[in-house]
Amino acid sequence: MTTSPHIIDITMDNFQSEVLEGSMQQPVLVDFWAEWCQPCKTLMPLLEKLAEEYRGAFRLARVNCDEQQAIAAQVGVRSLPTVILVSQGQVLDQFTGALPEGELRRFLDQHVQAPQADPLEQARELVAAGDLQGAIPLLEQARSDRPDDQEVALDLAHALMQTGEPEKAEAIVAELPDDARHDPRCKGIKAHRAFSEQLADLPGRDALAARLEQDPADTEARHGLALYQVLAGENEPALEHLLWIVRHDRQWGDDRGRDTLLRVFDLLGAEDPLVRQYRSRLFQSLY
Repeated sequence: MTTSPHIIDITMDNFQSEVLEGSMQQPVLVDFWAEWCQPCKTLMPLLEKLAEEYRGAFRLARVNCDEQQAIAAQVGVRSLPTVILVSQGQVLDQFTGALPEGELRRFLDQHVQAPQADPLEQARELVAAGDLQGAIPLLEQARSDRPDDQEVALDLAHALMQTGEPEKAEAIVAELPDDARHDPRCKGIKAHRAFSEQLADLPGRDALAARLEQDPADTEARHGLALYQVLAGENEPALEHLLWIVRHDRQWGDDRGRDTLLRVFDLLGAEDPLVRQYRSRLFQSLY
């Protein structure tokens, strides 16, 4: 049995209602199979996957021919697996054998309209894979489609900030209601702006790196270099520098190293693997 709304098991009791009458509402792909049929076991998972992916463009109806021999005989099934596509009460097309996924898609696309992928879902998959540049156009499209969705706006702002466009990110955040500004993504954007402002009063990156090489205990140079690294996307070395400050010089700047480290956590987001790693290391350093 299945709990999916896109897949159903067929018997003589529901063949009329679910296949013939059901095909008047949406195409029904009927898969005739049996437990002993190895090609059937290869084909069925692919059909189930496509039924879920097409999200209602068709319904998969599974017929166990060992248990439902009358249905198989009525349809005239001669070999397994046999798959027929029923629409408007009529057989529209059919095939036999275990087709590969690409051929199954081509078969379906001749007769049913595949649903368009949700740009927000696509964007979040790209963000999870680290492709922020690829995600931004999709997030912009999603925001155009859902102008009142604060989650979409925050996702877009955070991606823009991480790809070096803080002004655009801040403009989006400025349009949000006050309650949305407590979101960690908003805190991250504010942290990015604060880091940029701090750098305005510091020597250049190369000068700070030279100072630190000459004197590893130069906490000010180490902290400033970490800020440059964060804004350049070099997050792990920046976190190492800030953790060093927490461990060796917490008195500097009234525990400023720890404060900056927490701001970087906000900047990267709670789900970032580096945040989980360095939050644990920070806890160990403090306690």
